Amino acid sequence: MGILFAPDIKYRYSKFKFFTDLLKKSSSCNFFFKHVNYTLLFKEIFFYKIGDLSMKSTLLLLAGILFSSYAFSGGNPESFENLNSESNYQSLPDTEVNNLDYSIYDPWEKFNRKIFAFNDAIDTYAFKPLAKGYQFVTPDPLEDGFSRVFSNLGELVTIANDLLQGKFKQATNDTGRFLINTTVGLGGFFDVADNLGLEKNEGEDFGQTLGFYGVGDGPFVMLPIFGPSSVRDAPSRIVDQLLNPINEIDDIPARNALYGSDGLVTRADLLKAEELFKGDKYAFYRDIYLQRRQYLVDDGKVEDDF
Repeated sequence: MGILFAPDIKYRYSKFKFFTDLLKKSSSCNFFFKHVNYTLLFKEIFFYKIGDLSMKSTLLLLAGILFSSYAFSGGNPESFENLNSESNYQSLPDTEVNNLDYSIYDPWEKFNRKIFAFNDAIDTYAFKPLAKGYQFVTPDPLEDGFSRVFSNLGELVTIANDLLQGKFKQATNDTGRFLINTTVGLGGFFDVADNLGLEKNEGEDFGQTLGFYGVGDGPFVMLPIFGPSSVRDAPSRIVDQLLNPINEIDDIPARNALYGSDGLVTRADLLKAEELFKGDKYAFYRDIYLQRRQYLVDDGKVEDDF
């Protein structure tokens, strides 16, 4: 690891120190640097509790789900296809986008555009500069590792929704990934499970579960800060949030720091995707979101027009 970072470690460190000193001067970020005990933060994440369940009990419970799901998956008629591991809309081929059966229902467009303008202003002057700074000072291996950590935490949400949709084979895969990457992979920093043949899928959430059972998107909604959504997906965020391990951390500054870090990492991951933006930015975001959600609800299945 030292050899990997040696060529530019001094340069990276100087830039990182400048960036963090700049953030410390910001009152909005001051709590992050003043109050977060990083040793406690790591312990809280690795030994978090869900209700009365310790991490040890949680891992044992997931191990039980793994084996029970494996037993049921043999008789599951669904054919699960491994999808691209990238979890943003770039992984959706243009040929499949054009064939997707989705409709744009945006009766609140005038109001949504105002919310979008508000979000875009905050992103331009706050989120995007922070994401660029983070990406600039963080070596690529570390950046990728941090992204995998938060992705690994999201596996719990995926596992729950796998089971709700009766996708036992996929639940087996995802549970195995979480168990292996949380332990051997140091909390998900390393994707050991992928090297063992347990590939990462596109992920599941409660909005997709409702769509699986026939609940439509409803009107498109642009949420403040959170961005594109729909009447179906927006409240589903609350259900998914209940399963997020970060939500179980008792130390409020540590919990807020992790949520902020998660958002920062996610925003940094999307920087390259901005090269695709063209024309009406609002319509582009809306159309891509609706296409992507339909693609996920249909598990990547595309109907041929011929």
